[in-house]
Amino acid sequence: MDLVLKSFQKENFFDFLRTFSIPIGIMILIAMMVIPLSPVFLDVLFTSNLLVSLLVLMVALQTFRPLDFSSFPTVLLFATVLRLGLNVASTRVILANGHTGTDSAGSIIEAFGAFVMSGSYVVGLFVFAILVLINLIVITKGAGRVSEVAARFTLDSMPGKQMAIDADLNAGILTSEEAKERRKEIAKEGEFYGAMDGAAKFVKGDAIAGILILIINIIGGLIIGTVNHDLSLSESAESYILLTVGDGLVAQIPSLLLAMATATIVTRISSDDNDLAGQISSQMGLSKAWVPVSAVLLLFGLVPGMPNTLFLGGALISGAIAYFTSKNIGEIKKDVPENDTEENHGKIDVDEVSDNSSISLDLGYGLISMVDSNDKKSAGPLISKITGIRKQVSKDLGFVIPNVRVRDDLSLDANAYQIKVGHTIVAEDKIYADRKLAMPSDETQLKIQGIQVKDPSFGLDAYWIEKHLVSKAESNHYMIIEPEAVIGTHLNQVLLKYAGDLLSQDDVQLLLDNLSKINPQLVQSVIPKLIPLHHLTIILRNLLVERVPINDLKKILEALSNLSDKKLSPDELSEAVRPAISSLLIQKISSVKEALNIVTFNSDLEQMLISMSKKSSSEGLLIDPNLAKQMIKSLLEISEKSSSDGNPIVIVTSPIIRKDLSILLRQHIEDIVVLSFTELPESKRVKVIATVGEKITNQEKEKNNENANI
Repeated sequence: MDLVLKSFQKENFFDFLRTFSIPIGIMILIAMMVIPLSPVFLDVLFTSNLLVSLLVLMVALQTFRPLDFSSFPTVLLFATVLRLGLNVASTRVILANGHTGTDSAGSIIEAFGAFVMSGSYVVGLFVFAILVLINLIVITKGAGRVSEVAARFTLDSMPGKQMAIDADLNAGILTSEEAKERRKEIAKEGEFYGAMDGAAKFVKGDAIAGILILIINIIGGLIIGTVNHDLSLSESAESYILLTVGDGLVAQIPSLLLAMATATIVTRISSDDNDLAGQISSQMGLSKAWVPVSAVLLLFGLVPGMPNTLFLGGALISGAIAYFTSKNIGEIKKDVPENDTEENHGKIDVDEVSDNSSISLDLGYGLISMVDSNDKKSAGPLISKITGIRKQVSKDLGFVIPNVRVRDDLSLDANAYQIKVGHTIVAEDKIYADRKLAMPSDETQLKIQGIQVKDPSFGLDAYWIEKHLVSKAESNHYMIIEPEAVIGTHLNQVLLKYAGDLLSQDDVQLLLDNLSKINPQLVQSVIPKLIPLHHLTIILRNLLVERVPINDLKKILEALSNLSDKKLSPDELSEAVRPAISSLLIQKISSVKEALNIVTFNSDLEQMLISMSKKSSSEGLLIDPNLAKQMIKSLLEISEKSSSDGNPIVIVTSPIIRKDLSILLRQHIEDIVVLSFTELPESKRVKVIATVGEKITNQEKEKNNENANI
């Protein structure tokens, strides 16, 4: 018994009502259409119908935005069907019992019929017809047209709104969560207005059904009264028409209220501050508007023969409203201290001195046009380019690149830009938004007129040319690049180079959460039991620094789990895990069918470097400057010879010196990959294109012999 009582607590009871109210209502509706109802029950249902219609209208008036009442189309459907079901039930009662008197269908129908008809059923019919026409032609038709237009324009504007969100997201104005909420709201708005376009048809159909039911009831009542119950035509008309008009009015008034609610919803302008009453009062309560109204009414009141008292009274009321509205505005202004403005000028917000953007792009005022777009439905060319680059780099590296905050900086030259990682400037250059970059090829012979510069990404000779010279440049084998593409390519290089700095612990946790959906046991067994989150972040950062993708986080965690019994630092774990995922990096350099072109060191040089590594401290490889200079010079020569294929130099060396050698060489040759012998897959064919060290080791041997002779 206690369990039964607990199940019917207050919260459970309301949950029960919320869950089963609609199914129960549908069952009652079906029963209404099939089972004859008593007049008393009809009165209750008609009262409930009027209550629901008033409630819907009041809710529509109190909402701040149309989407605040997103369930309105469904509510309108159920309310319409409920009223039609009542019409069916009342029609049955009227036709079956109408001959017994005007009280046969309940007191509400009788009261409405008697009040409207005022002793004449002709008057009642005309009043009913006027109400139906107002509902059908004025309110319902207008609301239906507004719904149709609103749905069309809402759906047409959705792509533009989505692109605007993407632009704000890229510019750093919105966070990813805010962007998601905006997208959900736009989708919800499209669904709502699409549903409202259909819901307006319910109201129109309901009004037409009311007319048809009226005609059926009158004709049917007259026939039944005269034929079945031997009533005279006047007696049948008096009884059945009164009941029919009363029934129609009881149905049409809720219908009119719902039509008004529909029109209110579709004609609303969204507001975050006021409901409809607040909007109207704030916008119409202008003293400047009420003063001329009062003056015009005063003039009418002074004209002889006019109802002077009414016009003068209206002028007095209008003048009073103008006076009080102006007084309220003055009081509001007084409530604001005069020194507030001065205080606000001197106030400094945290946002002005602190910027938490991971990466930002600062533009001179001459480049602002690249961000803006003439078409409101699309983002500027630079924003679209940045979005594409972020998506591609995120896909290549295996984590979501943070938003690039784009902003203007008046301290920069008009055509200058800066790329920052955190607060550190990592790249800068100049471009010209009104020109295009022309890069000569090997076949180019004609020098074109323009501003001669070095390409910011690759350091190649290029010219910023005016747009009318583009055709001439192309005919002379120049490669034409848009200004936004120049910044985009530069930004792409920066993102790849500083990917390790852009990866945060939150990003790593997001990757783990995503992986745990598929491999929850693996994630739980490794993080944080074997490897703390901050250590995993360091490992992934080390991989990204050398452009090793972290797409296959599953394989990385599996490799780390196998190394858990060894007491290794995060840097040592980074090296130990590389052989498991090196194929991800290799496949970006060489296709599956092609051989991997590699550069090796000769055995003497490699042994020399290994011995130096063993003698070095933990701070890194200590190498003779002359030896390092010669080694880098040789690699640069090899790089120039093999630069035609566009792939970086791949050096393969011993695992002992791989990391230290990579750090040393990347300082001088940015686009270089250093692998260990253990990272080469067994199935991958390799081709040695060059060997470094023969000349270098001979020079070192001669140097050592000279030192020995001394």
